[in-house]
Amino acid sequence: MKTVVTGVKGQLGYDVVRELKSRGYTNILGIDIDDLDITNKEDVERFFQINNPQVIIHCAAYTAVDKAEDNEEVCSKVNVLGTKYLVEEAKRYNAKFVYISTDYIFDGDKETPYEVNDKPNPKSVYGKSKYLGELETIKYYKHFIVRISWVFGKNGLNFVKTMLRLGREKTELNVVNDQFGSPTYTYDLSRLLVDLIETEKYGIYHATNEGVCTWFEFTNEIFILAGITTPVNPILTSQYPTRAVRPKNSRLNKTKLDITGFKRLPDWKDALKRYLKEIEVI
Repeated sequence: MKTVVTGVKGQLGYDVVRELKSRGYTNILGIDIDDLDITNKEDVERFFQINNPQVIIHCAAYTAVDKAEDNEEVCSKVNVLGTKYLVEEAKRYNAKFVYISTDYIFDGDKETPYEVNDKPNPKSVYGKSKYLGELETIKYYKHFIVRISWVFGKNGLNFVKTMLRLGREKTELNVVNDQFGSPTYTYDLSRLLVDLIETEKYGIYHATNEGVCTWFEFTNEIFILAGITTPVNPILTSQYPTRAVRPKNSRLNKTKLDITGFKRLPDWKDALKRYLKEIEVI
């Protein structure tokens, strides 16, 4: 089964390729911007003609959430148009298509975890672009849409690495304590994505590590495990203004995984501990 993974230089794409190889997949093509400009329709068409993939796991995206507010055209080009072209070719070649989405498609105002069928209402340019990418994806029935949140992995920058650096550089830190979500370890997520493509259980899924925390609680756990003693102060979102609006509630209901027979990801604290060992912090 020839499998193409976009965004291979990113956190998730890197781990998806690793997972595919670990399961014995040999016909894998990991690509990034240097290999294919997904926003160029002719290039995408030519790529599919040459490679004729049976599965596309689309991890590539414009993810600079704050920069997107001032670069809407670029963000939309990558996340919407790029997805559109890939989906069109997937349909032409009858290939399974996996689209990675985000908690940012929701406004975060709900008091309970978001269900897969809840109506999206993104408050940021990035969130809007990812939702529009979903709308392109559902035009083709052989799709898996996987919404994730608070991602961390070995290959690339993320919140965990930033906190580790700041914890060693600063005398104290202020971290938001009124945004709730679930961290997602790309190693664990990649295993689920490969599980998905080995079935025809198409549809929308929510996938994060189990458990819920705030960014403040997440930071505390990072520091405890890493042996960092820098004081961390809890603050409100209003005390840390950002260019893009963040959802205050990023909790995603993952019951769909249970119903369809897929295994949930492990608890986020367990995932964090394994991750810190992977990057040789502990």
